Amino acid sequence: MFFALTGRSSSRVAGWCLTALIAGSGIAGAEETPPSLPTTPAVTAGQEKKTETVEPLFVRPFTPAGLGRNDGNPLWSRSGMFLSFERSIGDKKEVHIALADGLIFQTLYHLRAAAGETKFFFPGVVEDISYNAGISWSPREDRFVFMSNGGEGNYDLYAGDMGGKEVARLTEHKEKDGQPDWSPLGNAVVFVSGRSGKGDLYLIDRVTRALTRLTRGGKEYLYPQWSPEGKRIAFMHGNNENHDIAVISDVARPTESIKALTAWEHDDIRPVWSPDGKKVAFYSNANPAGDPRIWSILVVAADGSDPVAGDGLAAKAVAVDVVPDVERGPAWMPDSSRIVYVKNDRQEYHPIYVVNIADKTGRLLRTETKMNHDVACAADGTIAFRAQVDQWDQIFVARMKE
Repeated sequence: MFFALTGRSSSRVAGWCLTALIAGSGIAGAEETPPSLPTTPAVTAGQEKKTETVEPLFVRPFTPAGLGRNDGNPLWSRSGMFLSFERSIGDKKEVHIALADGLIFQTLYHLRAAAGETKFFFPGVVEDISYNAGISWSPREDRFVFMSNGGEGNYDLYAGDMGGKEVARLTEHKEKDGQPDWSPLGNAVVFVSGRSGKGDLYLIDRVTRALTRLTRGGKEYLYPQWSPEGKRIAFMHGNNENHDIAVISDVARPTESIKALTAWEHDDIRPVWSPDGKKVAFYSNANPAGDPRIWSILVVAADGSDPVAGDGLAAKAVAVDVVPDVERGPAWMPDSSRIVYVKNDRQEYHPIYVVNIADKTGRLLRTETKMNHDVACAADGTIAFRAQVDQWDQIFVARMKE
């Protein structure tokens, strides 16, 4: 079994942690008693002037607080109408789908893995299971697709209707399928499968279930994401501690149309399209300190016109020493000019920053929350994130005044 789908489980003990460890590439999660992860002086590419601040219009819990449970990994639908998130209570794992006002109207339950079952890992990636990381909505947002083991141990794609009680199995293979992303244009879903012997990208038609293989080669192809217009696919590929970012610009000619966005010795992970489709942001362990355990956010042109290596690519860093969210990647604001991220600053309990990618100026968003993680932005600019309250994880939402 060559891989298993990655993600962060919401089965957290009292307290919080970024339960992600990119084996070999050095992502280690922060904890209340932190491991020996180095923190650079508060540097960010061109940022270390006097810290500017952003006052929020509001910051509030997304759902009523509750002890004895952990909520995390919020994910907005494309329009921002829905927010899904994970909840764990003891061994019980569930995914809630809520309206933007916090009203929960649908719940997906997932069983604890059977004793001795192999967890769902990608090569070079070691993490707890996260089911919600795999949810993706149809263009009309009346249906969704996600990964699940169905309580049986083998992971496949499942599809459901919003508000429905039943889900249908979309794939069925002895090897694992996951990381689906539904095309903004129609029924095509891109996903990762181990059926080729490596992690390759496939398309599946949601209606006919016809499969199209997109990638071939000796590397793992992971975390595919459709561009906003639904014609291109960004992904990461590589082995162990060195992944690069690339784009398929024509799914009808996937092999011939792959364009490299990075090709260097640093580890680049979790590409995310800007809302206007012109740029791609991702995490990289390239940094001025030369320490592979320190992560940056880089932003490059999606058409491949920027340098793919060297000082030219390094200059594309807009923030350094960030806490990476390996579930979803960097969180773009809807104007495509700003990114919201968590700064790796334990003394300040990992504050949330907003960086302007043009001048690389980062400003502190005053949320008054602690141990922040899992930042996601809606189409209307509402920010959802996980923070710690009384040793338990809770989802908050916030809006900026500007």
